[in-house]
Amino acid sequence: MKFTDRVTLQVVAGKGGNGVVAWRREKFIPKGGPTGGNGGKGGSIIIQADNQVYSLEWFRNRRILKADNGMPGADSNRQGRSGENLVLKVPCGTLVKDVQTGEVLFDLTENKQKIELCVGGRGGKGNGCFATPTNRAPNIWTPGREGEEKKVEFELKLIADVGLVGYPNAGKSTLISAIADVKVKIAPYPFTTLQPNLGFIQKEDYTRLFIADIPGIIEGAHRNKGLGFEFLRHIDRTKLLIYMLDASGIDGRNPVDDFNVLRAELKAYNCEMLDRPYMVVLNKIDADDAELNIDLFYEAFANEAFINDPLKLFKISAQRGDGLKELVDAIKLLPSNC
Repeated sequence: MKFTDRVTLQVVAGKGGNGVVAWRREKFIPKGGPTGGNGGKGGSIIIQADNQVYSLEWFRNRRILKADNGMPGADSNRQGRSGENLVLKVPCGTLVKDVQTGEVLFDLTENKQKIELCVGGRGGKGNGCFATPTNRAPNIWTPGREGEEKKVEFELKLIADVGLVGYPNAGKSTLISAIADVKVKIAPYPFTTLQPNLGFIQKEDYTRLFIADIPGIIEGAHRNKGLGFEFLRHIDRTKLLIYMLDASGIDGRNPVDDFNVLRAELKAYNCEMLDRPYMVVLNKIDADDAELNIDLFYEAFANEAFINDPLKLFKISAQRGDGLKELVDAIKLLPSNC
């Protein structure tokens, strides 16, 4: 299934039902008077956040969504049936934007959070509403009002506790599949991950820490090289960043340059990302040149606070499982909200 995280929709609330003209006609009551009922209210467009929905895939091939119209009134002063509200379920973390202005109208971050995006039209009045002592036989009615209509964009920003960032083929997908028990595509070539993967680690108190694995970042991503910054918004809300570095020295790269590039690209995207808590993970320590590259990394960042912090720097082999327990234990120290 394609991961859809941005859609544009035309949403239309239901039109109110028309009022009607009707008269009371019974035997021996020659002047029964007006009994036309009011029209029903049109259905509204309701947006609801649901933590069981993970993408905007349902909306991908839909462009116009309409709520039910209200029904016309009836005789005997009966009001028409109101139109049913159209409830659209979206993932937690969905932004609702106005297409024309780009303004963020709503930010749905909590499960079951609801907002009324478009209000249904009010029903029209039947002639029973217009009877007065001086006008006992009104022959007028009013039409129902049109419902609100908006053109909006839904933009998903995954709400994850931990975000994995790294070069393509650094082992992010292997890591999330190993520690979060989620099946993802793993292959020995760059840009295997073309859409974010989401998994979770369950703590001893049965709360969960969600982990987002986003597609690889390369130098120049802020200039739209590779996959650009298209998916970086999915780690905007993360509490912790994990820099995945390849210690094997593949393709002539080294973890020192990779770390500097990743930090530079995140700064170009949003300078506040560098102030977020982070961990550094040196992966593929079982490779032939890994020991040399790790020594170079320690030498290059000898003055950095993280270099000797056992809760911030980890050496692992995601494929073989080395060092994963220590990494998971450190991640579990992060407070969870779910």
